[in-house]
This record gives sequence, C-alpha cells and structure tokens, in this order.
Amino acid sequence: MGIDDIPLFSNLRGRLGWLAERQRVVAQNVANADTPGYAARDLARPTDFADALSGANRLAMARTSASHIPTAPGATTSPFIIERTPDSETTPDGNSVVVEEQMLRMAESRMEYDAAIGFYQKSLNMLRLASRKPGG
Repeated sequence: MGIDDIPLFSNLRGRLGWLAERQRVVAQNVANADTPGYAARDLARPTDFADALSGANRLAMARTSASHIPTAPGATTSPFIIERTPDSETTPDGNSVVVEEQMLRMAESRMEYDAAIGFYQKSLNMLRLASRKPGG
C-alpha cells in the first residue's frame, strides 16, 4: 500500500491542485485587468462536507474492490470548473476585474494552501510515528 492509496493524502493532493489552479485563474484576472470586456473568473468551489450530508450534491461511492458496490454508470467528477464571477464593479469599457478583490482571493488561497501543506506534513509525521518500532 502506497501513500497514494490513503484517502486523506489523495484528498489533500486534490485540494492543493485546486488551490494551485485557482492561483493561476486569479493571475489571469490580474493580467487582464485593463482588457476591455474581460470578466473576472474564479473556480467553482469543490463540494464541501455540509453539502454532501444535505444531499445537495450527492457524492459517488468509490469502488476499491470488485466485490464492492459499483459506482453509478457515467459518474464523473471535475473539481476544476471555471466560472465567470464579475467583481463588485464594471468599468465603462466592460472590464469587471477589481485588482484589490483579486488580491484578497489570492491571499485567501495562499492561507488555505499553507494550512493544507501543514496538515499534510502533520499527517506524514503521524505515519512516521506509527511505523516506528515500539520502544525505539
């Protein structure tokens, strides 16, 4: 069993990928802050735990063995959906990018990225501790 088979680490890897992609989209928004008609974009938030429990966005079950319940046919998941999300104001030339709001999104993503990296490191330390020989 590799570290990639542990759901915690695969979820963290997915979260880090989503945050990196969000930083790329925000950077594109800032680069196009003076482009006429450009609408700011952002990534759609992945399903959170509360939504999954409420049934608003049903999650497909993962099949880890042939004897387990099969997943629904045609079920696909893509956490990287880019949406047009105009900022709070639009200039007369139709550009809706507000650099200050983009900087807030970038800082928010950075804080979430740092938190996920910290959680990843703590989880690795826990695995190392659990794999040590008792008393050694």
